[in-house]
Amino acid sequence: MLSGGLALLLAAALVGSLPAMAAGEARMLVPVGHTIGIKLFARGVVVAKLPEGQTPARACGLKAGDVILACGGQAVNSTEHFQTLLQQNGPNGTELEIQRSQRRLDLPVEPAKNDQGVYCIGAWVRDSMAGIGTMTYYDPATGEFGALGHGITDVDTALLMPFSNGSILPSTVKAVKKGAVGSAGELRGDFDLSRDLGPLHANTDRGIFGTITGSSVPLEKALPVGTPGVGSAEILANVDGDHVAAYRVEILQVDPKDPLGHNLLVSVTDSKLIAKTGGIVQGMSGSPIIQDKKLVGAVTHVLLNDPTKGYGIFIENMLNAAK
Repeated sequence: MLSGGLALLLAAALVGSLPAMAAGEARMLVPVGHTIGIKLFARGVVVAKLPEGQTPARACGLKAGDVILACGGQAVNSTEHFQTLLQQNGPNGTELEIQRSQRRLDLPVEPAKNDQGVYCIGAWVRDSMAGIGTMTYYDPATGEFGALGHGITDVDTALLMPFSNGSILPSTVKAVKKGAVGSAGELRGDFDLSRDLGPLHANTDRGIFGTITGSSVPLEKALPVGTPGVGSAEILANVDGDHVAAYRVEILQVDPKDPLGHNLLVSVTDSKLIAKTGGIVQGMSGSPIIQDKKLVGAVTHVLLNDPTKGYGIFIENMLNAAK
């Protein structure tokens, strides 16, 4: 969610040319608020689902959420590569190296032929994700950016996608599905697949992070980083085309120690945003929260029982995760 188009970002000549920040001086970041397309590729392949019934995957102890890192001693690069390794192995038993939570395990598996004569283990696997989100901030001194305020998770397992590489793309909002009680709304946008704005470096539970390359981030005014409090604030959001606008919100609660990163409870009070979206919708994750002319946080979640309300994260928590 960026103003004036994510493709109009800052001139590369500015990077590294800013004066050094004095000790104790607040960090200065550009609040962005524009949508971005996101491509993320997993390290290995993620086991998304296991079908019912007995399969080689179930027999060897594989579980949904496991990450297959290697097959027969060879690192797995993609779903296609994994399938190729299984075909090369044929009917012979092989060993899968997997990551399960914080543990590495070796599981012996015996692939079986399916009806098409293809050797398989009977599991749905995934190696990538794509979607739309919002860029929270851009650091004009380093070229670094943060977005979403939460991690990218697998749609089936709800677990954080293991990160290998990824990038962000220009995005334009084409339509909005309004939120309603019990049903989350969403932004619907187009990606420009012909070019990347910059690589991703990390997928964490406090946001995704990377570096802008070239001239692709809007040159807006940098604001100091601040700590939020209960009271009036505003968010920057891109809910129509390429346009980013400021909308009024109220910070209802502040909880710096919430274990889920729900540091803020935010209520949308702006009638224009409510009329357009119903409140907070999917795709707005990462919308920067500004209070007293300081960047204090980002929107992360919507409350399904009241789409005018949602959670947010402290900007400091995003910056700590970026380190």
